[in-house]
Amino acid sequence: MPDAGTDALAAYLAHPYATDDGVVARLAQVCDPAQAGEEPHVAVWREYAARARSVGVLPALAESLVQLRFPIRAGISQEDAYAAATRRGRFEAADAFTPGLVLERPDLLTLTFTDGVAGTLPLLIAGTRGDFETLVRAFTERNEPRDVPASMGACFVKGLNNWDRVARYRRAWESANGTHGDDDAWREEMSRFAAQKSRYQDRFVILSRGPYSGVAGHDVGQSESEWLERSLVIRAEHELTHDLTWRLFAIVRSHATDEIVADYVGLVRAFGYYPDAIARRLLGIDDLPRFRPGGRLENYKGTPALDDRQFARVCALAADATRQLAAVSARYADRLVETPFLTRLVYALSLSSLTELADSSLAAQIDARL
Repeated sequence: MPDAGTDALAAYLAHPYATDDGVVARLAQVCDPAQAGEEPHVAVWREYAARARSVGVLPALAESLVQLRFPIRAGISQEDAYAAATRRGRFEAADAFTPGLVLERPDLLTLTFTDGVAGTLPLLIAGTRGDFETLVRAFTERNEPRDVPASMGACFVKGLNNWDRVARYRRAWESANGTHGDDDAWREEMSRFAAQKSRYQDRFVILSRGPYSGVAGHDVGQSESEWLERSLVIRAEHELTHDLTWRLFAIVRSHATDEIVADYVGLVRAFGYYPDAIARRLLGIDDLPRFRPGGRLENYKGTPALDDRQFARVCALAADATRQLAAVSARYADRLVETPFLTRLVYALSLSSLTELADSSLAAQIDARL
C-alpha cells in the first residue's frame, strides 16, 4: 500500500511551472517595458493618483472603485445593493451606505507606483495596521469582516473588475457607434468586451508599514527605522514577484517555493545582495531542527496541511535553498541591480522545484537556463 505521508509530501513538492514559446514571449515583453508600454490599468491608476493629489487618496479611489463606497459589515456581500454595484457597476446602489469605507487614518493612505521584476504596479500603502486589514477585506473579502492573519503584511489583488474602466469603454464605444442609450446594443458588445479581461480587470498591491514577517529590526541586525524602510521595499518586491509568475504562467501560489523566491527578490532589492541568514530568520528556519514559532513558513503547509514530519522535511529543504540562492546571488552580484536581468533570473528560478532549489547543482542549472 502506498505511504500516504510520502504521497502528500511528493504532491507538495511537485512543481507546476513549465516554459514554452508563449512564456518566453511574455518574458521578453516584461523585460522590455519601453517597447511593450505600461499595462492599461496602470495608466488609469496614474489618473487616480493625480486626482488624489487634490482630494486625497480615499476619496479619489472611491469615485472609481465601488468597493470603497461600502463599509465593512457582516452579511453586506449578500445585499442586493452590493451585488448591483460590484457585479453590474451600478454605483448609485451604494448611495445608501454613505460614507462608505471608513479608515482610521485616511490622511496617511498613500498611492504610488513601483517598477519591479514584473513591470509597474500601483501600490496602496495603508497608514495603520487596522487600515491595511480594512482595505484587504474590501478588495478580497467582499467587504465582509473576515480575519486577516497577523503575519500578512501585503496583499496582491488581481482580477478586480474596475467598473470605471468599463464605463469609460462604454462611453467611447457608444460615441463611435452612435448607440448612446441603446442597452440591447451595449449588452451585445459587452459580451465581446468581457472576454478581454486586461481591458477592465486591475492588479495592485496593498501594503502595511510594519516590520516584515513581524521580525524586529534588532533580530536581523538593523535599526528599527532602517528595518521598517527596508520592510516596505521587501513587501512590495515580494508581491511583484508573485505578479511575475501570474503574468508568465497565470499562476500565483501560497507555497514555500514561491515564498522563498519572492523573498529572495525582496531582500535583493532592499539590500542590494541576498542576506540568506535574514531570509532564514524571516521564514522561521534559522535554528533547525527547531522551527521558530511565528516564522512565516508555517503559513505554507499546503492543503491538506503537511504533518510535522513532512513539514520538517520542507523546512530542511527551504534552509538549503536559501544557501544555494546565496551562491547564485554571489555569482551574479554585479548584475542584480539590472531589473531586466533580475527578471530573467527569477524566471529561471521559478522553473525549479523546492528540491531543485535546495540542490548543490542549482547555480549550474541557472547558468544553463540563462
